[in-house]
Amino acid sequence: MGRRRRWRDGAGTLVVGEGLDRVRVPLEIAGSYRARTTGLLGRGAVDGAMLLTPANSVHTFRMRMPIDVAYVDRRFTVIAVRTMRPGRLGLPRLRSRHVLEAEAGAMAGWGVRVGVQVEVEVE
Repeated sequence: MGRRRRWRDGAGTLVVGEGLDRVRVPLEIAGSYRARTTGLLGRGAVDGAMLLTPANSVHTFRMRMPIDVAYVDRRFTVIAVRTMRPGRLGLPRLRSRHVLEAEAGAMAGWGVRVGVQVEVEVE
């Protein structure tokens, strides 16, 4: 069994696609318990995306806006994408190791969909 990476709170870049179709998105990394539980709560907008790790489910209680949620496995392959309105509880995804959150509609524009492998570059 491989060694698990310890993620730290901070900034990074989400990279979607390959070659000329590559999209780079500003990313906020929430690796601590406190950062994961706070997530996007109380925000009216998001610049880019947020990575919650480790995580396999999210909720949108006390959210001000609908969000896109992508569930990602340990190899950073997207296994599900959902748009969630405020006040919802997402079901846990057993194979999910990480969750990406962004403003509703953003992920489709970036090319984030089931089966796509994404990269995270840490600053």
